[in-house]
Amino acid sequence: MLQLNKPSSEINRAIGDVEDPSPQALSTLVGMVRRQLPTILTIVLGCLIVALLYLFTAAPQYSSTASIVIDTRKVQLFQSQSAFGDVAVDSATVETQVEILKSENISLTVIRDLHLIDDPEFAGGSGGLLGAVVGSISGFFSGSQVASEYELTRGALQRFASNRTVRRVGLSYVMEIGFTSHDPQKAARIANAIADAYIVDQLEAKYQATRRASVWLQDRIRELRTQASTAQRAVVDFKTANNIVDTGKGLMNQQQLTEVNTQLISAHTSTAEAKARLDRMNDMLKQEIPDASVADALRNETIVKLRGQYVDMASKEAIWSAKYGADHLAAVNLRKQMAEIKRNITDELKRIQESYKSDYDIALTREEAIKSSLNSLVSESQLTNQAQIQLRELESNAQSYQAMYDNFLQRYMESVQQQSFPITEARVISAATTPLVKSSPKGLIVLAAALLGGLILSLGAAIARELTDKVFRTAAQVEASLGANCIAILPALGDEAGQSMLSGKFSKKAEVLQPNLLRYVVENPLSRFAEAVRSLKVAVDLNSIVRENRVLAITSTLPDEGKSTLSTNLAQLMAHGGSRVILVDSDLRNPSLSRSLVPDAKCGLVDVVAQKMRLEDVLIVDPETQLSILPAGVTSNLLHTNEILASRAMRDLVAMLRSKFDYVVLDMPPMAPVVDVRVTASYVDSYVFVIEWAKTNVDVIMHNLRGAPVIQEKLLGVVLNKADINVLARYESHYGRYDKYYARYGCTE
Repeated sequence: MLQLNKPSSEINRAIGDVEDPSPQALSTLVGMVRRQLPTILTIVLGCLIVALLYLFTAAPQYSSTASIVIDTRKVQLFQSQSAFGDVAVDSATVETQVEILKSENISLTVIRDLHLIDDPEFAGGSGGLLGAVVGSISGFFSGSQVASEYELTRGALQRFASNRTVRRVGLSYVMEIGFTSHDPQKAARIANAIADAYIVDQLEAKYQATRRASVWLQDRIRELRTQASTAQRAVVDFKTANNIVDTGKGLMNQQQLTEVNTQLISAHTSTAEAKARLDRMNDMLKQEIPDASVADALRNETIVKLRGQYVDMASKEAIWSAKYGADHLAAVNLRKQMAEIKRNITDELKRIQESYKSDYDIALTREEAIKSSLNSLVSESQLTNQAQIQLRELESNAQSYQAMYDNFLQRYMESVQQQSFPITEARVISAATTPLVKSSPKGLIVLAAALLGGLILSLGAAIARELTDKVFRTAAQVEASLGANCIAILPALGDEAGQSMLSGKFSKKAEVLQPNLLRYVVENPLSRFAEAVRSLKVAVDLNSIVRENRVLAITSTLPDEGKSTLSTNLAQLMAHGGSRVILVDSDLRNPSLSRSLVPDAKCGLVDVVAQKMRLEDVLIVDPETQLSILPAGVTSNLLHTNEILASRAMRDLVAMLRSKFDYVVLDMPPMAPVVDVRVTASYVDSYVFVIEWAKTNVDVIMHNLRGAPVIQEKLLGVVLNKADINVLARYESHYGRYDKYYARYGCTE
């Protein structure tokens, strides 16, 4: 079969493969917006109307803000006076103060001081028309019962908390207190009242804490005074009992022991130094000539002078030996003089060694004497060690009690001062003022939010409609889903042509009837509908080039999709063009075409197939188009219509019609309710499948076509019927671009 639209589809797919996906996605989005434009506009307009109603009905709100700061310098100034240990202000402390500002204690204080329970804004509705409506509804459900004072307070507290805002400014120590009200002056007054209540609450909290600390300190001071006095008396009694004399710098035997110990340390140091010098001298005696550093360290002019002479002679000896040899007389004399100098140096070092040894012996004797003295003192002090240990314990205990007593006494004095001079770290740095401009509702923001919300909601609705739109609206959808060509899209006809099919019968009264669906191509030959039907005839003729295509069957999935209307108009268009055409009503279950065109016919297809009548006797010819019509006949008593359409007599009849007419148009029943169409594939050349535009479900169509593969093989194409051209332009933009060209060629709607 010739597939007319396949080359263009393949070209489109090839082009689509080359194109960038981004423009394609943008084109898809634009297409969706164009298709769902009425839905989008309706939802956006509805959101804007709701926003305007809110703006007109909502009461204006005014916000005023006061600022307070936690003064850290004041904390540092008075922190030494605190009786209960203030801590430095940090980030957590500021956040804590924010929560204190939000506490019910502060809110209830402001409500009580300003008598907000009696204020209609806190005891009644929220103001404005919307608030009045909400208040009336809530009052209706709550009844006429009078609320108690507790209920009024809790209600006022709830409204107070909803209108109050407390926040910290960045990472600073500044906190902003805001309040929103219908009255701008009231908003400023309440914001300032919250700040004042917070400062008073802080002062009261510190005063109460200081007072409680003072009471506790008084009791503790009395107890510590008694304990300190008892400990001091115990120290005095112990010294008297053990004859311990304190000179002001400690016990007497302790001072002596300390002095002797100091002397022993000094003597030990002297002995060590003498021993070190003696050992060093012994090491030098083992050397031939002491080096320069040792000679300088000894500070002995004789050794220094002798060593200098030795070095000069050694240098000269090396020079003479190098020039004249080691056996030269001058070199030998120099070596003898060097040996004499060595002996002199050694003698001087031995003399110094004897001096160091004498010093070492004296230091060692002195150290032994001091050790003997120290042992005597130690033995004497052991008799009083136990008493001294107990004395130190008693003195330590007495000092501890005295220190605690002094510390608590100082704290008590500080608490007494703070009771008369309470301080707080918070202070107001910016008082709330009466606002001049309302804070809400802001018209532009509300409208912008409504517009944005409407766009988001409308796009969501549009996407949902697109995803749930399981109908055919475009030729591309037909080709993509069914793999068949969409031959034509027939526009829906207006009310002037949409009269009942019963009014279009070929009778004597047809002259006075208005144009109708079944004769629309004859009465409106230059209409869009007629042009679409012509495109179907062109497709039939082009397909005849490949193979014979004279018997054409028109069917659909469900009833009332317009297959009979298309069959009649196609047949009349062919006949009006001069071809020999016969229209056969093959819908034996529901021959609506016969009832509409020839309601008076008593015989038809059933009688011819049953060989009860001749074809010439039952044919009806339209005098204007010369279209031959074969009605169905009386079918009310038929039970097996599919057997009639599949019979050999039916095939012979179609073969005879094929020989006498140029085109044989069969108006077939729909495929979903009955199986009659499936048995006609043996004598039908091509099938035209009619689908009602934007109504018939895609799944139903695909299910029926998959169940009839023979019909699918002979399917000439699909016709979308009853299309709304104005709506179709949103799905196929090119449909709206050709309107201005129709008039040039005499086409009408």
